[in-house]
Amino acid sequence: MGRRIHIAIAEPSVIIRSGWIAVLKRLTTLNIDIVEVTEVSKLSEQLQKFSPEILIVSPSLLGLFSLKQLRKDVGNKNFKCIAFQSAFSKDSMLSEYDGVVGLYDTLEQIKNKINKVIDIEQSKEVKKELSVREREIVVCVVKGMTNKQIADSLFLSTHTIMTHRRNIANKLQIHSSAGLTIYAIVNKLVELNDIKDYMFSED
Repeated sequence: MGRRIHIAIAEPSVIIRSGWIAVLKRLTTLNIDIVEVTEVSKLSEQLQKFSPEILIVSPSLLGLFSLKQLRKDVGNKNFKCIAFQSAFSKDSMLSEYDGVVGLYDTLEQIKNKINKVIDIEQSKEVKKELSVREREIVVCVVKGMTNKQIADSLFLSTHTIMTHRRNIANKLQIHSSAGLTIYAIVNKLVELNDIKDYMFSED
């Protein structure tokens, strides 16, 4: 099971809200925490309080609320909003949402749509850029250097190198030297010949 996903359901109807909760609990492949927002008038306040990653709401309920303003209020740059389309909605209105779930969608369709929204979020996280120092450390790792060797060459402590490596792993979601090697080649941090030359020099 993946990391915990915080989902807010904004819906005054207890029947519809309970239905959503039941559906989300059946998505056993996702680790979900659910926040219920029963009063749409307090939506902005509740979103600021709980800062969920995903909001599920019917576009017709937002009324005068601006989706753009809601995103700003949450203060979470990864915040996503899924429209629950229980009645006809204009395409122009739905285009502002990160996903749309229909009243007659199957459990599998709902799961796929939520997964897609989560994948969008995760792909953006992966695109976080490395600092100049982090790129230097990636190159050293790819060349097979130990933490102590990297520390000595960059005039840093081993502890600092380990901290940088944790940050690199979190930013890229890459946790192996092989993965970093592919990343370094694709992003032109090193040339394939440079790695080959280093590997042969070690023989």
